[in-house]
Amino acid sequence: MIGITLSTDQIRNAPPEVRRWIEHQVLAGLGLAADAPPQPTLPVQGAHLVALSAEDAGRILAQIEGMLPAVNVFFEFARPGVALGQPPVMMVRLIDILHHTRLQNIGQVMGCLELINRALIEIRRDPSARFCGFDNEGHCLIAPETQRAIASVWQTVIAQQHGVAEGEAA
Repeated sequence: MIGITLSTDQIRNAPPEVRRWIEHQVLAGLGLAADAPPQPTLPVQGAHLVALSAEDAGRILAQIEGMLPAVNVFFEFARPGVALGQPPVMMVRLIDILHHTRLQNIGQVMGCLELINRALIEIRRDPSARFCGFDNEGHCLIAPETQRAIASVWQTVIAQQHGVAEGEAA
């Protein structure tokens, strides 16, 4: 067995495929990923990733607001992410969502994402609409417009909470 030490700058400056390989190796070493990278899955026939408006994001939030874990997962997408590709998509690591929401496993994260997808299907009345997609390396993919819309809704919620807190203090 040979060990190797890399600095954060070396990892940050490595080509994307090397960073993904390192990420997979770390997750596999921690028992959080399969020993071999997962094989790509076939997309749902006719499914398409949609770009949410702030109004759409607000309507989804209204649909899921009674399910706190789903709300927490939803607002994870307000965080700035990495935009890749043409057309660009935002990549968010499922393991980061798991960590930030303090859910117990990726299955719970996926369950929350399914609730969000169902809410989107209902508000759009489009069974092929998808809030997010997935790659074969543990990333969740959303449209950049969706990230901005959720961030806008988050700011509105915070402003409303701040107004309520000020009203209570008066």
